[in-house]
Amino acid sequence: MPDRTVLAEEWFERGSSDLRAARRSFDAADYTTTLAVLIHQAVEKYLKGFLIVHGWKLKKTHNLVELVSEAVQYGAAFEPFLAFARSATVYYLDDRYPGQRPPQYLSGEMEEALGNAQDLIRRIENSMRSCDVNE
Repeated sequence: MPDRTVLAEEWFERGSSDLRAARRSFDAADYTTTLAVLIHQAVEKYLKGFLIVHGWKLKKTHNLVELVSEAVQYGAAFEPFLAFARSATVYYLDDRYPGQRPPQYLSGEMEEALGNAQDLIRRIENSMRSCDVNE
């Protein structure tokens, strides 16, 4: 089993790739479920990496509310992201479970979601710089 920090870095690299793709999609004014899912995926991967560093056992979940709630145990600064986590989880589910017309998102909604994702990821990165996982 890889070292927790090595495994976390792999999650962060994958999340970073999703975030770059989300930014490109946003810049191209492509406000579709693909953009929304990329935002969700980037945040999910960063949260999983953060939690793994702190000893969390990886489990299959795409529920960002659950992951942010876990992160709150390691820092109350994550709590304000719960509302964003709810909406981003809905983006993921709307895309993954057909049966209705795929949503089209407005520029402002996706701009806010992308901003929240970037803020949450920055919070994770700052937290990682200031923590010693060997404590």
